[in-house]
Amino acid sequence: MNLLKDDISRLVKKLAIPASVGTLFQTLYNIVDTFYAGKISPEALAALSKSFPLYFIIVATSIGVTVAGTSLIGSSIGEKNERKALKYFTHVIFFGIIISLFITFIGLFFSEKVFYIMNSSKEVTDLGLEYMNIIFPGTIIFILVVALNSFLHAEGDTITYRNVLILSFLLNIILNPILIFGFLFIPPLGVAGIGIATLIAQSVSLLIILIKIINNSRIKHITIEYLKIKFLFLIEIFFQSMPIALAIFGYSIAAIIVFTFVGLSGEYAVAGYGAATRIEQVVLLPILGINTAIISIIAQNIGAKFLDRVENTYFVSIKYGIFIMIIAGILIFSLADIVPKFFSSDKEVILYGSIYLKISAIILPAYPIFFLSNGFFMALKRSGKAMINNIIRNVVVPILSFYIAITIGADFKTFFYIWAIFQWTISLLLFLYVKYYINNKLAYV
Repeated sequence: MNLLKDDISRLVKKLAIPASVGTLFQTLYNIVDTFYAGKISPEALAALSKSFPLYFIIVATSIGVTVAGTSLIGSSIGEKNERKALKYFTHVIFFGIIISLFITFIGLFFSEKVFYIMNSSKEVTDLGLEYMNIIFPGTIIFILVVALNSFLHAEGDTITYRNVLILSFLLNIILNPILIFGFLFIPPLGVAGIGIATLIAQSVSLLIILIKIINNSRIKHITIEYLKIKFLFLIEIFFQSMPIALAIFGYSIAAIIVFTFVGLSGEYAVAGYGAATRIEQVVLLPILGINTAIISIIAQNIGAKFLDRVENTYFVSIKYGIFIMIIAGILIFSLADIVPKFFSSDKEVILYGSIYLKISAIILPAYPIFFLSNGFFMALKRSGKAMINNIIRNVVVPILSFYIAITIGADFKTFFYIWAIFQWTISLLLFLYVKYYINNKLAYV
């Protein structure tokens, strides 16, 4: 594929489909974890659901590293500056190692406090800590996987990571029941087994991507000179990755606020909501795939100053995204009473999961506008704008929703209708801003 010349619609499809398939298996990976947690107990399901805001710290950092590596390396490739591209690559690795150590410390120190903030019972807290105390020490594995993969994404290769995610999913299916319930000489490890299975699968992913990178023709030009740390490169990567990482980390804050409110209805409401969000994540996969595609396409084209292709990429992606989410919303609404039964047989858990899915179906078409607009700014190396957007959506909106819900005495359903109104408002305003930016600011990037 030539990201600077090929038809935009075809490029979006070619890049988005492998990325979506890969992300599908990454999400199915999480669904398998949720499924087996539900087999342990409703409390274990609630614990894994409440672990998500903490786990998302690693996810947010990974996205930050991926976006920084993809946009900086991709832009350098578009400029035909091979030396600069390799410098960015080696320093993305250095940066990933440094930030992973920091995240590990933060996670281990604050996890218990966060569980109690979300009104968790002692049983749910203890189960959640069993899981997180295994996941956080493995942060360096998660970060190195995406740091290495950012180079492949910058070149337009989304297939390798797709294959790695499929393999991880298959490993997880095999390892989860063995480690959770025990097999032969392996004792039953419960929730801790879910965390151990995750680290084993991630380690295999790291090995495969490392082999792919070593055999890359560009990488073979790396010499000792490229391994000398230059703080200017680290600082640039920091300012490119941290705004988006911190902004997406805001989603952890949003999740904590939402789980705190949902927790007022009981741990089974938390379990139902947590299970339903796993389905929502599956439905959003095409949008995440398209987002990966446009970051790669726009990064190279802005480097080459092909502004018409940058604009065309954004609007084509929005059109595809909204169409897909309308279809997905209809499907989710139709199956809302059935899907939660996959995770739990408890009637209360199923009821809350069903309520959330029906409201989520209404919100879905708003999501591509938000995510793809942020992808647009990240590809332009304007992470600060994406950060502001995410802070508004993931910090300001949850606080306002929580405040309004508490003030009017809203129940579970009313809270999420308030949430839906805010999501649509933000997405429409952001779309208007991007149109303004393209017409008035893009030429000066």
